[in-house]
Amino acid sequence: MAIAKLDNLDLKILKMLSLNARKPYLEISRACNVSGAAIHQRIQKLYNIGVINGSMTLINPEMVGYDTCAFVGLYVSDPSKFNDVIEGLKSIPEVVECYYTTGKYDIFIKLYAHNNEHMLTSILDKFLKMGVARSETLISFKELFKRQIPVCDEDVLIEEENAAEQ
Repeated sequence: MAIAKLDNLDLKILKMLSLNARKPYLEISRACNVSGAAIHQRIQKLYNIGVINGSMTLINPEMVGYDTCAFVGLYVSDPSKFNDVIEGLKSIPEVVECYYTTGKYDIFIKLYAHNNEHMLTSILDKFLKMGVARSETLISFKELFKRQIPVCDEDVLIEEENAAEQ
């Protein structure tokens, strides 16, 4: 996939939205010193070309009863069942991330459960029935941090703007 051609305005917009996806377009336009309509068009363009895939509200799992977070490496019993396993995982709401990986596991997932018993039930009753030969589970004690990928260092933007002005 080709890397999108982004200018300084696009990068500034992405940086602001990555820090606060609910930031009003008017505030972004003021910070970027362009019209609200221009910001709206730029953000729409970023959606259309696939740079922005959406935005979401982040829910604290513990506050809604999901006390156990785990990362599970899955081994698919039959390679021809791989797509069936993926579709089966999509049907389990507790599975929040799923990756096709190299190395030890065929699939690596992140899931939340109410407690360890719920986790065990999910693994035994759901995963094994969909074509998973076995799994290895790593329970997370606590998420230490989570962040967006870096969009652009603001110092780089300032340097580029200064160079463009000269």
